[in-house]
Amino acid sequence: MNGGTRDAGRGTWEEPGLDRVSSPESRVPNLKRLHWRTRRGTRELDALFGGWLETSFATAGPALQQAFDELLDVQDPDLWDWVMGHARPPRADWQAIIDDIRARHRL
Repeated sequence: MNGGTRDAGRGTWEEPGLDRVSSPESRVPNLKRLHWRTRRGTRELDALFGGWLETSFATAGPALQQAFDELLDVQDPDLWDWVMGHARPPRADWQAIIDDIRARHRL
């Protein structure tokens, strides 16, 4: 079992950690879970990614919100290299988030 619960009224599965937004098909990651996940191994990464969550996440579209959630699966050394401009992420949506973080902090 995947840990989801069945909503008999809609005939759909609810995934843990996801909240419904404007339509049943549209889902975004849970903010409390994301806030916890932005806590990284360094204060610098905590501030950079936690700051993006606080300032930009709400206005980002669902696809970019999902990309941010997936970006937080990446190991800290890779995130640091991307934020510092030493390397580029393999995905364009991740690069858009990194570029926004870099611009916001003038990196």
